[in-house]
Amino acid sequence: MHRITRRCFLVFGLLAAGLAQAQLSIEITGAGANRIPVAIADFLGDPTASRVVTATVRSDLERSGLFKLVETSGAALDENSPINHGDWKSKGADALASGSLGRSPDGRMEARFRLYDTQKAVALGGAAYITSNEQLRIAGHRIADYIYEKLTGEKGVFSTRIAYVVKTRGQFLLQIADADGQGAATALTSIEPIISPVWSPDGSKLAYVSFEKKKPVIYVHSLASGQRRIVANFKGSNSAPAWSPDGRRLAVVLSKDGNSQLYAVNADGSGLQRLAQSGGIDTEPRFAPDGASIYFTSDRGGSPQIYRIGANGGDAQRVTFEGSYNVSPRPSPDGKSLAFIARREGRFQLAVMDLASRQVQVLTDSHKDESPSFAPNSRMILIATEVGGRGVLSAVSSDGRIKQRLSVAAGDVREPAWGPFYH
Repeated sequence: MHRITRRCFLVFGLLAAGLAQAQLSIEITGAGANRIPVAIADFLGDPTASRVVTATVRSDLERSGLFKLVETSGAALDENSPINHGDWKSKGADALASGSLGRSPDGRMEARFRLYDTQKAVALGGAAYITSNEQLRIAGHRIADYIYEKLTGEKGVFSTRIAYVVKTRGQFLLQIADADGQGAATALTSIEPIISPVWSPDGSKLAYVSFEKKKPVIYVHSLASGQRRIVANFKGSNSAPAWSPDGRRLAVVLSKDGNSQLYAVNADGSGLQRLAQSGGIDTEPRFAPDGASIYFTSDRGGSPQIYRIGANGGDAQRVTFEGSYNVSPRPSPDGKSLAFIARREGRFQLAVMDLASRQVQVLTDSHKDESPSFAPNSRMILIATEVGGRGVLSAVSSDGRIKQRLSVAAGDVREPAWGPFYH
């Protein structure tokens, strides 16, 4: 393991004193037009555990902007309770979930639930998740994911995690939290900047850039062990890491031979390969989801625009043509669209291009958007922006209708990265 200088140290859980304010809070600022009315009955079983799980499921579904919670009037039902579908239908619910927290035969805690279509008076399915007192919210997230997928046809992302950097009181904290901003834990603390965190495809590692050596150096950080490996520390700047979909390689930006240029390196730091040659600055690479090509930003044509190149190099093709400033390309996990930051009339805003039609839509009305990151189901995009001169995170749906704001009580929040599906 790389020896960590005394100016930078690892923390494996929440810092106990003084940093609780780094927990994200979420404000819903916009919702979908046609929300699905769903009732989540109070789960039965262990009272404390049931309250946590029920509250988590309700909060997840409401926060998504796709569901309207129907008042349950304190109705408590487990997964085997008889259901009066007509009664719930009359309350306006299209769907109902009920469940309980109990003990499995081996003594472990188990969260069980069942989902019903009250309009058709049929059960849509159910599941049981082994959990513990420390993982009750995770069980709630997984139940919400199940409900989301059954009712929308898309995989839910409530069980996923996000990474971000908080600057507070002269320190930079690389934090990891649930997708709802709760359960924040600090992976790295430094008095030097930490930028560009990006998740490995299996969610076990983060690559990022740290300035603890007084210059940008790329690390790969194992979240389970806390161990770190330097993968790029060449002369000059080492920046903008991006994982290949198979997790074996990283695209990186190095200035060791002059201008910032694109390279690829194995995840252990070996096998350096130059990908592109240009007289300009090439930066911000991101692999397409099929791994065959890389999107990147370059000013080779005179102004910053987005290009695409083969994963092993070759000729680059320009992708953006509208406007004089388009940067930070992020292909959606489903391969259908490309998010990026566009400058329009002096404002830096999140835009999305439909890759089939090449149509571009600006999704935000803010002024200083940066660092877009897709949810793994391609439904939402997380960005950093500014409100009142302070860095906050914002999430917007890929159609622009659903909006959320995630902020920390005391501190700037930047550099968001949305992790992969729960494994």
